[in-house]
Amino acid sequence: MRRLTAAAERGGPLTRAALAGVRALAEGRSPFRALLTAGWTALKETLAGIFGRRAPKITSIAEQIDVGAPRRVVYDQWTRFQDYPAFMKKVVSVEQTADEALTWKAKIFWSSRTWESTIVEQVPDTHIVWRSKGAKGHADGTVSFHELSPDLTRVLLVLEYHPRGLFERTGNLWRAQGRRARLELKHFRRHVMTRTLTRADDIGGWRGEIRGGETVTAHGRR
Repeated sequence: MRRLTAAAERGGPLTRAALAGVRALAEGRSPFRALLTAGWTALKETLAGIFGRRAPKITSIAEQIDVGAPRRVVYDQWTRFQDYPAFMKKVVSVEQTADEALTWKAKIFWSSRTWESTIVEQVPDTHIVWRSKGAKGHADGTVSFHELSPDLTRVLLVLEYHPRGLFERTGNLWRAQGRRARLELKHFRRHVMTRTLTRADDIGGWRGEIRGGETVTAHGRR
């Protein structure tokens, strides 16, 4: 087995995949499970070889959605980050440790990812700008709020996505992140129009202002 392992490590993706299948059989797994292990190893080795030869591609994402609610209501709901897991499919939790600092956890395929974001600029009812960092990639972005009429608001989301993990880089090939952003915006709109509007007087967003990553006014929730 040692000689086989050494030879496999010098071989290509298919050789290493075959070794993974042999190991699975040796551990008592069924031939079907061993075949799955070999196939998954071959896929990972192939993708790792592709991505290992080039720098991760940065993806620019721009999405917009019109929400049938006043701009202040839409903005206030957006700043209630702790509500996101209730209506966004992939967001598991959001912890706001300071006015400008948040820790996110989200589902990526069958695993999870955690990252931190820092709000560098926030102007009530106008826009929010943030920067992020995470071991498996991060997304910097801006969201702005535009009044089309007293009861209609356009939300414009612009992201710069920096993938690092294998799943993230693979998803980047077919721009999965753009589709996810578009879908989450639809979830946000549905939440605002079916839940937020029914209790708009009780929704309190953070009305403070952040400049240069520091809070310059710290008005609490109205």
